Amino acid sequence: MPVFEYAPAPESRAVVDIAPSYGLFIDGEFGEAGDGKVFKTLSPSSEEVLSEVAQAGAEDVDRAVKAARKAFTSWSALPGSERAKYLFRIARIIQERSRELAVLESLDNGKPIRESRDSDLPLVAAHFFYYAGWADKLAYAGYGRDPKPLGVAGQIIPWNFPLLMLAWKIAPALATGNTVVLKPAETTPLSALFFADICRQAGLPKGVVNIITGDGSTGAELVAHPGIDKVAFTGSTEVGKAIARTVAGTRKRVTLELGGKAANIVFDDAPIDQAVEGIVGGIFFNQGHVCCAGSRLLVQESVQDELLDALKRRMGTLRLGDPLDKNTDIGAINSAEQLARIRALADAGEAEGAERWAPACELPSSGYWFAPTLFTGVTQAHRIAREEIFGPVLSVLTFRTPEEAVAKANNTPYGLSAGIWTEKGSRILWMANKLRAGIVWSNTFNKFDPASPFGGYKESGYGREGGRHGLEAYLAGAAEPTSERSERSERSEREGERDR
Repeated sequence: MPVFEYAPAPESRAVVDIAPSYGLFIDGEFGEAGDGKVFKTLSPSSEEVLSEVAQAGAEDVDRAVKAARKAFTSWSALPGSERAKYLFRIARIIQERSRELAVLESLDNGKPIRESRDSDLPLVAAHFFYYAGWADKLAYAGYGRDPKPLGVAGQIIPWNFPLLMLAWKIAPALATGNTVVLKPAETTPLSALFFADICRQAGLPKGVVNIITGDGSTGAELVAHPGIDKVAFTGSTEVGKAIARTVAGTRKRVTLELGGKAANIVFDDAPIDQAVEGIVGGIFFNQGHVCCAGSRLLVQESVQDELLDALKRRMGTLRLGDPLDKNTDIGAINSAEQLARIRALADAGEAEGAERWAPACELPSSGYWFAPTLFTGVTQAHRIAREEIFGPVLSVLTFRTPEEAVAKANNTPYGLSAGIWTEKGSRILWMANKLRAGIVWSNTFNKFDPASPFGGYKESGYGREGGRHGLEAYLAGAAEPTSERSERSERSEREGERDR
């Protein structure tokens, strides 16, 4: 077979103009932090300093919340059709600036340009278009004839999909008449700051959207602020638990979308080549920086060897390198801290007896990189099968019967997603009913749509984002009280245990 080499095909950095420094976006204007503190944001592929960003303190958080509270009165009073016009305008501007935003996202995050260009940005615009359509139809969403907004939403987003997670949070909040104070992750603040400029370009009233940058202490100040009515968080389970403790006993509504350890389950009748593509997309997409990544492969014993041979051949074709090269499949790990965690867990997998394999792969000399890796001989006792690695590492386990597959898939504190690969529709439906996961894909993986709700069970959080369900968390009286929700969740868990 001839071997084809791919010539470099870099996307131009000239399409994005990054300023040397950025302030906080509060009440429609950029300004310095009250105490003048700043931090640097790096490009993970080169460790180059991209810009200097303001570090918001308690005083800045208070100013942002007050600006959002002031804007809430007039914003919530607008007819839904008027709010929709702003959301439609934002969606169109995102489309117009999509190339610029895609390059920015790949520079600041490390993900391949093909992913930010072909997956992230189209979905970002689609979410604003989708919720713009809901803005004047809230009376027909099933949450009462005259649903009311909550007030000010404090939103904290992660670094793996910075602009997409922003869209998941801001679009439904604005459509329902709430105002927003959003904090992006400290390693990926730039796309949120560019979005602030889009808000000004769209003519969004001052104070409706406020962007404050900073580290975990800034997020903690935002969550604890008494002027916040709704907390929306996507990130680690550890931080999610801390947020839950902070808001306990208050009137604040909260939704948490946390970690995952998804099972991608392949039966002996599955189309092998199709399943391999789904496995690769499920774990190596975005360098494995995906909360719903298919990080546990459960394969039926009779096809294990055939599947692993095909999977290793496919992994050998993956191209790792410059995120701005259109030929790149796997980009850079987001930060030195995340790379250290991935390495530690991979080393633990070897130390505990699992067999490690990775294709021949030359890593760049600068930046944060980790080769696509799989482990075989993994048991459910291994750390790599229990803990979220959040990197391009796949753990392979086997099963013999559908019942064993369900038991192993559910043997995790998480419950965000799962995948099923089989030609039998009845088996798909049976499995989907038994799996304790918020979303179950059949013969595909990592497919998203703004009209479809997303969220999990157990330590993967609670609440849903996306679809009609995504409106619920931002409407007064729409959701059941926390105590009732907890009781229902516990009852559901007990029923699930009986099923298992």
